[in-house]
Amino acid sequence: RRDPSALKRGTVPVRSRVVKTIFVTGAASGIGRATALLFGRRGFAVGCYDIDVDGARNVAEAIPNASHGRIDVSNEESWTAAVSDFEGAYGRMDVLFNCAGILRMGRFDQISPAECRKQLEVNVMGVVLGVQRCLPLLERTKDAAIVNMSSASAVYGQPELAVYSATKFAVRALTESLDIELRPRGIRVADVMPSYVDTPMVHSQEHRSKTLDRFGIKLTADDVAEVVWKAAHGRGLHYVPQKDVALLGRVNGLAPSLARRVMHRLAKR
Repeated sequence: RRDPSALKRGTVPVRSRVVKTIFVTGAASGIGRATALLFGRRGFAVGCYDIDVDGARNVAEAIPNASHGRIDVSNEESWTAAVSDFEGAYGRMDVLFNCAGILRMGRFDQISPAECRKQLEVNVMGVVLGVQRCLPLLERTKDAAIVNMSSASAVYGQPELAVYSATKFAVRALTESLDIELRPRGIRVADVMPSYVDTPMVHSQEHRSKTLDRFGIKLTADDVAEVVWKAAHGRGLHYVPQKDVALLGRVNGLAPSLARRVMHRLAKR
């Protein structure tokens, strides 16, 4: 059954020539918006999907060849309707960008079970459902790629982001597993692992974590969009925009006890 939140198509694509396409979740703002606009400027047809349908429409209207619609990434029917609409518009999916996500900063005991569950549903099941629903169309598109939004929180679990970190570790594990499983079927899988980014999601937090004060916000949404472009066209697995986060990842692999001491220090004001 088609999701009642019917998807509204934007600019009608030209089907007489091959145009590469990207399906973007969380496209209404932040990294999703910046990525949709970047790929659109570089000649891709872009599907802009978000639970904020008006925001998705505004982004699509700024792209020469785009469609838009509402999607709840934690809902199977919503995914089915969105992918059906996208396939009807373009007939192919060169890139799936699983960007939609939510964040709730705060001490673990101050975050309700409902808020924890919502992060798991959106950040993890949103990716699982996206890959499952898009897989047939991706398989029919030569050299297709999946790019998942992970986080520096998946390098080492961050205090006051415990559940969010857990969701991003899950995305990292999914990425690693699926890249091995899907490459023989012609689909690359990669993820992007930025630290704090200058987006509405970060600025809207009522609680400010200690690691946010320590690390600061060094990336813009446009910076991360460029990394998504590299991930979609490269051969790597994990794309880490910041050298300090990449270094922490290497330290954690070689000397976990040292990485633990570093994180304990960063967690102190």
